[in-house]
Amino acid sequence: MAGSVLPQVFDRIGADLIGLYLEPDGTFPNHPADPLRPENLVDLVALVQDRKPDIGVAFDGDADRAFFIDDQGVPLPGSTTTAIIADWFLAEQPASAVVHNLICSKAVAETIEAAGGLPIRTKVGHSYIKQVMAESGAVFGGEHSGHYYFRDNYRADSGIMAMLVLLRVLSDAGVPLSELRGRYEPYAQSGEINFDVPDKAVADAAVERAFEDHSIDRLDGLTVDLGDRWFNLRPSNTEPVLRLNVEGPDPEAVDDLVEQVAGIIKEES
Repeated sequence: MAGSVLPQVFDRIGADLIGLYLEPDGTFPNHPADPLRPENLVDLVALVQDRKPDIGVAFDGDADRAFFIDDQGVPLPGSTTTAIIADWFLAEQPASAVVHNLICSKAVAETIEAAGGLPIRTKVGHSYIKQVMAESGAVFGGEHSGHYYFRDNYRADSGIMAMLVLLRVLSDAGVPLSELRGRYEPYAQSGEINFDVPDKAVADAAVERAFEDHSIDRLDGLTVDLGDRWFNLRPSNTEPVLRLNVEGPDPEAVDDLVEQVAGIIKEES
């Protein structure tokens, strides 16, 4: 649906649009409409690398989600986008609250605090984010999955509004997105890793036992904080799947923790 609106948006702003698959087609002839999956970004990445725009944007089918590609053709994690937009809002509206889900990078909360805002950590999901934003008056909310929520837009999530903020940020910063993003990405992340398991509860309990000497919380699934690294393990609501997200100081630390958790899960499968 973004294809029906974007040309009208770009007619009113000082930016040029290079369109890719803008004609609405509910059969999705080019690729599935899930920008969270890297295989669905291949065509956009190729276009960015060929045409050299300042930013690439991939929307889902109804355009409430968006993922962004920097000028080098490298996708931004949802956490990076959340941190950048939060920073912009806090410069405009100091001391505001900003909501983020618990799978977002620690850099998101650190960015919010450094900008003088109040980070509020929530469960994953549209309904939780909107409820907490309403209760707290938060100016903005972001999720790792590419949902970005705006208080002044009735707390609705809008990929197009997120795009407009990023365009404003880039215009003001005077540096390419590939350079700007670095200050918001101090940690390494695994991305979401899915495990098919016969019994989610059994596997979850086994992982918790293995890490019982560390800081654990149950806000949404199992989150274990090991100091310089952490992970969250959440059961899918609709599939026999556990979803693992890991963050650490470097890729090696992340890989080690992924391997450790994966080994426990596989023993129980």
